[in-house]
Amino acid sequence: MSVAFAMRCLLSLALLSPLSVLAQAWPQKPLRLVVPFTPGGVTDAIARMSAEWLTARLGQPVIVDNRPGANGAIAAEYVMHAAPDGYTLLTASLPQMAILPQMTRTPYDPVRDFAPVVIVGSNVLALAVNDRVPSRDLKTLLAHARENPGKVSYASAGSGTVSHLTLALLLSRAGVQMEHVPYKGGGPALADVLAGHIPMYFGNLAEVLPHAGSPRVRILAVSGERRAPALPAVPTVAEQGFAGFRTNTWNGIAAPARTPVAVIERIAREIDLATRDAGFVARLEAIGVDPVGGTPAAFARTLEGDIHLWSEAIKASGARVE
Repeated sequence: MSVAFAMRCLLSLALLSPLSVLAQAWPQKPLRLVVPFTPGGVTDAIARMSAEWLTARLGQPVIVDNRPGANGAIAAEYVMHAAPDGYTLLTASLPQMAILPQMTRTPYDPVRDFAPVVIVGSNVLALAVNDRVPSRDLKTLLAHARENPGKVSYASAGSGTVSHLTLALLLSRAGVQMEHVPYKGGGPALADVLAGHIPMYFGNLAEVLPHAGSPRVRILAVSGERRAPALPAVPTVAEQGFAGFRTNTWNGIAAPARTPVAVIERIAREIDLATRDAGFVARLEAIGVDPVGGTPAAFARTLEGDIHLWSEAIKASGARVE
């Protein structure tokens, strides 16, 4: 080996940053996957599935750490300030990343402060109406509301939630007005639709699906780009006269900004494999979630598009922006 070649090798090693060296050896200790909500919901379930999969694939335990509060901002701020070494990750949800920062002052910027890793799964919303509503499809429902201004109302899981903004966006594009009645969560909203106290609720598919066979409620539309596999007979909003309409919500994994690219890509590859594994997919579908997977770049593009989409929805809703 020549002296010149040896010197070049030594110089190359000297120029390697500590994070580059870390990425090559990663992981060497347990990981922490921070969840912005309490145990028991869809986001928490997806996080626990992901943690189990990554534990098996990475050879290190992945610990689920629930840090609820401030609509997800507490968990996001915690991860934002964590060392960018791949050992602290965020279970990122669409509302927390694409809606909340546009409605209120958050301690984090979803684009500047995080590195998108991968989307694990997404789920559409379903429009459930009480059986007393004299409509059998979306077109007649909107016509009924147009003919009865100020007399038709809809429930949501709360002002500024995905359920609120989805229907507000649809009404804006249809040129129809309805009265918004916010509830403290999707459960109470759907319960009042089932009881006939309020006509409709555009809720998470996982919430609505258990009632799909109930005589008290009809499902008129789903909000995705294509029909939901669990409700193949229910047309999309786009199929019913609103070409290009789509909303959904997703859960993925994000890392602190400046996390080594090699680490991010490794996690993304492992989760992408999970979303093509029959057992993992079956567990997602059981809670109304469609597998997504993909790359960090694909996640970044989705986030960019959703920030734009939900900006339109927020303006249409008239929701208070603080």
